[in-house]
Amino acid sequence: MDFALSDDQKALRDLARDFSRNEIRPKAEHHDKTGEYPLQILKKAWEIGLMNIHIPEQFNGAGMHELDDVIIGEELFWGCSAMATAILANNLALAPVLIGASEEVLKKWVQPMTEQFQLCAYAVTEPGAGSDVAGIRTTARKVGDEYIINGSKMWITNAGYADWFFVLTKTDPAAGHKGITGFIVSSKAPGVIVGKKELNMGQKCSDTRGITFEEVKVHKSQMIGKEGDGFKIAMGAFDHTRPGVAIGAVGVARAAMEHALEYAKTRSAFGKPIMENQAISFMIAEMARDIEAGRLLCYQAAWLIDQGFRNTYQASIAKVFCADACMRITTDAVQVLGGYGFNSEYPVEKLMRDAKIFQIYEGTSQIQRLIISRYLSEGKGIEGPNL
Repeated sequence: MDFALSDDQKALRDLARDFSRNEIRPKAEHHDKTGEYPLQILKKAWEIGLMNIHIPEQFNGAGMHELDDVIIGEELFWGCSAMATAILANNLALAPVLIGASEEVLKKWVQPMTEQFQLCAYAVTEPGAGSDVAGIRTTARKVGDEYIINGSKMWITNAGYADWFFVLTKTDPAAGHKGITGFIVSSKAPGVIVGKKELNMGQKCSDTRGITFEEVKVHKSQMIGKEGDGFKIAMGAFDHTRPGVAIGAVGVARAAMEHALEYAKTRSAFGKPIMENQAISFMIAEMARDIEAGRLLCYQAAWLIDQGFRNTYQASIAKVFCADACMRITTDAVQVLGGYGFNSEYPVEKLMRDAKIFQIYEGTSQIQRLIISRYLSEGKGIEGPNL
């Protein structure tokens, strides 16, 4: 068992950390207050190789692994989770495509992303179907060599800037989750209507919108996998992406702890720095405990899938632990700073607002508990990975 990062992984970590320190953090406050989409920062991230890292080498990509993604993600989310979400959202849309798409689709839609800056979006959630993916109502009916898509999606990250969407549809509404099929859909296709930007509590510069599909025609070659494979492919993609989302919560928590620690060491009360008060020092010690534990959970979940093992159980544990810890740590950071923490002139209130979404997107904390409990009820998981 070796916990050391390779020289290449250390270089990747340092690249992402320097990018966050020099490009993201100086502009984070501006983009949080204005909600302006950080398009130029995304383009810089693409130029230096921090985006689309999982595209295979045969399609001119870097062919990196999930552990590489986790290493990058912690540093970018440490910089600003809204910008990191925008930068790394391509990974979510690409995941089901890389799992299930034909070589023809990969050459036409994925390879160009290595040649010029492009964005894509994962269009699965609907106004009436979030955690219940099998409950989607968007339909795709077959007409000759085409499918006609009708329906609506909601809370789609990067929707206003995406070149294409991975769209989950019902091709056989009577077949439940076995009647779900995924397609790549161009954002420029006639009938694609992108809604207004949503004004969210946190991650304010991340572009989140609804999408409506009205009689949108897609060729059968744009299908991902076979008809009826959509649910299986979409759920399998989460095994790849949940460790990367979980580590985002670690990055935000780490930033909050650093601010709390710096303040506690310099702020005096009753004649001494408040860090010397056990109530404060123990609170910060618990932050460090959960950050360290969360990072290791993410590394394990990412490593497992890189080795070809199923990691659903470990990915769900990493996601729920890190999301809940991040919410608690950012709330405690506000408490450490007191009135200053509650004020928008200090960064911890932004971190607290940004933290909440980790308990919601890419599977709520309740859904992760459901997955974990099902594994346990089947007698799996509790003894650790069976490698």
